[in-house]
Amino acid sequence: MDTTQRTDQQRSADRRRRELLEAADRVVLRDGPQASMNAIAAEAGITKPILYRHFGDKGGLYAALAKRHTDALLDSLRAALDAPADRRERVESTLDTYLAAIEARPQVYRFLMHPAEGSTGGDQGFDVGKHSAPLLRRMGEELAQVIEERLDLGPGSQQLARVWGHGIVGMMHAAGDWWLGERPCSRAELVRSLADLLWGRLAAAGDKMGGPGF
Repeated sequence: MDTTQRTDQQRSADRRRRELLEAADRVVLRDGPQASMNAIAAEAGITKPILYRHFGDKGGLYAALAKRHTDALLDSLRAALDAPADRRERVESTLDTYLAAIEARPQVYRFLMHPAEGSTGGDQGFDVGKHSAPLLRRMGEELAQVIEERLDLGPGSQQLARVWGHGIVGMMHAAGDWWLGERPCSRAELVRSLADLLWGRLAAAGDKMGGPGF
């Protein structure tokens, strides 16, 4: 098989995988954690064994969907952090971007972060910690890198940036999860309250010399 043929086959496989993920997205938007492999296969117009051939099992499909949505969320968060505004506004914008994303697609959020809610006898859900914790760790490392690049935190800055990155992501996740379930206040009120909590050290830290600024 020559290189051109292999490339064409890879492009075809990638395109088919995207189509299956889009079908899975439609089912997840409708069914949330109750989304099943049977329903996703039916939405895609294929049999379940073909779906397994592409993703292995529901865990493989979950991982692919998680990467798809996490990539999109991180792109949005980076855009908020790069916005031409003062630091307080960027902090609030970043918090609001995360909360707006989970508010806009609550079924997707529940599928990714509370998949065990959809566990049934024939189509088991997931161990929440096993599958959702890596998503939060990835976000924490991404934010830590941004903090390390932009803020002058003095001695031990790399470690402190990781502490801050994971701490902020943990706060956003826990507060957002509670807020999405109970809606005790408006999104804007939650954003302001969380920004107030973060603001002391963030306000005091200087921008790193030669960095893009925070």
